[in-house]
Amino acid sequence: MQQYNSFNPGEFDSSYAAGGLSLNRYISRTFGWMFLGLLVTFALGWYMAASGMVFQLFAIPYVTILLLVAEVAVVLVLSARIHKQSVNTSRVLFLAYAILNGLVFSAYFVIYDVAGVILVFGITALFFGGFALYGRFTQTDLSRLRPFLIGGLIFLLVGGLLLMLFDLSALERLLCMAGIVIFLCFTAYDTQKIKKNYQYFSHDTALLERASIYSALQLYLDFINLFLYLLRFMGSRSRN
Repeated sequence: MQQYNSFNPGEFDSSYAAGGLSLNRYISRTFGWMFLGLLVTFALGWYMAASGMVFQLFAIPYVTILLLVAEVAVVLVLSARIHKQSVNTSRVLFLAYAILNGLVFSAYFVIYDVAGVILVFGITALFFGGFALYGRFTQTDLSRLRPFLIGGLIFLLVGGLLLMLFDLSALERLLCMAGIVIFLCFTAYDTQKIKKNYQYFSHDTALLERASIYSALQLYLDFINLFLYLLRFMGSRSRN
């Protein structure tokens, strides 16, 4: 994405129109794509676990690595070619990512109690919704949070690597709490960025729609990561 010039969250609102599309409708469409992605991911994950196909999937050698590489590749292609690819291609890539993530998520329906997963999903939705509303209506420029958010991601990455290498159970709880805070802040930050995209790309309807899909992906990732950290912090493991 390009840089934005002197954005003031209070300078415009839903009366600002781009190609006949109001800001509120643009935001609604963006969140609609995010919700569709979440529906695909969780529905596929539940079906894979309920049907037992999850065990066949993860019996394939190196399947976890293959899925991770495929997910990273889809995100890189979608973000790198956001200015060039068609709107339909952007939508297909977004849904492809949701499907890949659904395959990965099928493991969580086995590792954790389904009731616990549903409870954590509900809590995630409440927290996510509250911070998304804050990002939508606040008059504060949240771009100032960017250094903190980038630093937080680095902390989570380094902490995750340490947990893989050493038995640091105390660090895991701290890492989960930090992850919850960081992705709540990302939720507000990325929600406000939708307004920036609407203002900045209003001259090009196709680019505006592609930016909407990219924003939906960012919000989708915020929700997923928030869910995972809350699940690790609160979730009860299955006995099966």
